[in-house]
Amino acid sequence: MKKTETLVKDIYKLMETKDADPAVDVEAEIEKFGEAVKDLMRTEFGREKRQDKRTLRLSNIGRTDRYLWNVVAGTEKEELEPATYVKFMYGHLIEEMLLFLTRMAGHTVTDEQKRCEVEGIRGSMDCKIDGVVTDVKSASSFGFKKFKEGKILNDDPFGYVDQIKAYAHSEGATEIGWLAMDKTNGHLTFLKYDLNDPKVAGVIEFDGTIVDRVKHLKEMVNKPEPNYLCHQPEPEGKSGNMKLAMGCSYCQYKKHCYPDLRLFNYSYAPKYLCKVVKEPNVQELKIK
Repeated sequence: MKKTETLVKDIYKLMETKDADPAVDVEAEIEKFGEAVKDLMRTEFGREKRQDKRTLRLSNIGRTDRYLWNVVAGTEKEELEPATYVKFMYGHLIEEMLLFLTRMAGHTVTDEQKRCEVEGIRGSMDCKIDGVVTDVKSASSFGFKKFKEGKILNDDPFGYVDQIKAYAHSEGATEIGWLAMDKTNGHLTFLKYDLNDPKVAGVIEFDGTIVDRVKHLKEMVNKPEPNYLCHQPEPEGKSGNMKLAMGCSYCQYKKHCYPDLRLFNYSYAPKYLCKVVKEPNVQELKIK
């Protein structure tokens, strides 16, 4: 049985040679991949009523308290751009492709979309690869570096760590991993941790176990809105202006938290300013 330590190397070799592992039924894997893509398209474009997402799920419990309070409360939020929905669907397609390549390279993929539960909160894990509870991620070059360099434990604005900890807890497992792809250039990495490793536990268990986290969230969402921010604003240069932290910039509830928020089109990137002391000498954009 192959191990995750060789997964990326084996996929790269597969792509160079186009020769699947001798034990693999290539036609069966191609059929399985095609069916997975069809299921994805049915989910995207099917006519069945879409699930109400105003609830706690294992996929979102790593997000900040105030964000989740707004999710459950049904707070008015920004509408996503059509291009963002295209990006999400593209990410799902990449994830299916990576699992196909994993199987073609002779590695074992099991428990795909298996139902998981922690303290009554439910979700579906991506899979296990070679027995390791795994999340499959497509990322920008910037986001990919967190997986490549092992920085996701310390810099996790989207809650990926608590999400996979929940799946592992539900499975009674301690090994977790992320198979990640840089969707700009195709680079791959597999980041793996053992939650029993004292060095790992010392970093990601500082706020209690995943059971503690879920219990806290179930109580928190039934109380008044938290009066603490998800992320503190950051200085924008030396002007005295303050900008949103990255985690807030991507949040659909940022106008709820910052009613006077303004958006400026700097040459290097648009910036959300929550405090303007000196008017920037750049174009101001309308926040939709």
